[in-house]
Amino acid sequence: MHGQDQEMRLRAAELGTALGERATLVQFSTAFCAPCRATRRVLADVAALVPGVAHVEIDAEAHLDLVRRTEVARTPTVLVLDAEGRVVRRAAGQPRRADVIAALGEAM
Repeated sequence: MHGQDQEMRLRAAELGTALGERATLVQFSTAFCAPCRATRRVLADVAALVPGVAHVEIDAEAHLDLVRRTEVARTPTVLVLDAEGRVVRRAAGQPRRADVIAALGEAM
């Protein structure tokens, strides 16, 4: 997972749900993406493990405006947001649990 050069911020209204109290894992997926299913399991497990962390899955095909704004080029793409909605990390492809936990450490 790598950092952002410019500050990008997402609001709860854009995501259709509340942000996590401490951090939010935003996953961009598509219907027929096999790695997206595995990513969903990893992120849901980490969110359940770490208090104050939310996992939000976004259907990339249904939210093209958000896909363009966040420069998502493939699925799955995961954005790690801090409590204020700032993107602190992003990764394309299926992330490893340890990488997600490390990125959350940076976000909190």
